[in-house]
Amino acid sequence: MNKTEKGFTLFELLVSMSIVAILTAVATLSFGAAQKKGRDAKIVDDLGRISAAAEQYYSLSNFRYPGPTGVWGVGSTWATSTGQIVLEYFPANPKGVGYTVSSIVAGNSSYCVCGRLDNPSGNSSNSGCTFVGVGGTGDYYCVKNQQ
Repeated sequence: MNKTEKGFTLFELLVSMSIVAILTAVATLSFGAAQKKGRDAKIVDDLGRISAAAEQYYSLSNFRYPGPTGVWGVGSTWATSTGQIVLEYFPANPKGVGYTVSSIVAGNSSYCVCGRLDNPSGNSSNSGCTFVGVGGTGDYYCVKNQQ
């Protein structure tokens, strides 16, 4: 018997479509996890830059941190009384919300800034500005004054 018809059987098409669907599902899940890790990395980097700028401001401004709370908002610039710019702009959280800024004590002698993480690990705490150090568990990555 000589077969002259060419094409795929229904079974072959179903198997192909199943493989494509499985690969699409795996790729989508991996992409979502990569986005979360990227957002968390940006939060940690931003808060590190904020902390470094706050410490530089402290050393250049008679041992006071930036204040009042308004200068700790997205887009604000930190400049010393001599006009030296320490932080060109306060970064925006990649989640579209501001960073949690609290504990700016009267006299601007201390601060604490936190960002909520998607995948908490390492330096994190269970609530905003409860700084527990490396190895803690929780939803926030926090930085606080070093002085």
